[in-house]
Amino acid sequence: MRKAQIDRKTNETEIKVSINLDGTGAHDIKTGVGFFDHMLDQLSRHSLIDMDVRCTGDLHIDSHHTVEDVGIALGQAIREALGDKRGICRYASCDLPMDGTLTRCALDVSGRAFLVHRVSYSAPKIGEIDTELFNEFFQAFAMNAGLTLHLETVYGDNNHHIAESCFKALARALRDAIEIDPRSADRIPSTKGTL
Repeated sequence: MRKAQIDRKTNETEIKVSINLDGTGAHDIKTGVGFFDHMLDQLSRHSLIDMDVRCTGDLHIDSHHTVEDVGIALGQAIREALGDKRGICRYASCDLPMDGTLTRCALDVSGRAFLVHRVSYSAPKIGEIDTELFNEFFQAFAMNAGLTLHLETVYGDNNHHIAESCFKALARALRDAIEIDPRSADRIPSTKGTL
């Protein structure tokens, strides 16, 4: 079973994450940041990764530590659940339309962490979350999951839709990349023999 549980405690946050890569998208997410919970709901639902996320953070300061540290813990859980990555498809991409917004995601479950994030917002906040924190989440997630992740919003002017299309595009690409390839289920998808 491709499952993992991560417990992470710092002076700024206390986080418990459990995931099942072969789930149905069932989720129970509580970070204390409403819009961020909504985005993580989308990530779970559209990747079909079951997620249970609990975070108690220093929200009396702001939501920076909560968002970044959840990205770290969730990325670590993905990496642990993937194990040696045997049989996965590895590469995937998604062009995700959401009304007048189009976002592209391409990723490689390579073990080599890298982020290209070409997404901009016309407002500093959506709900109570600073829009600049989405980059922090994707950076922390990619670095800790070991993903080469490229996210780009090609066009769009609704900030809610821009953010949501990023999480949904990541979800769909991640779903395809971590699927077991039935024609290569016993092999690691690399000529090096390791990822």
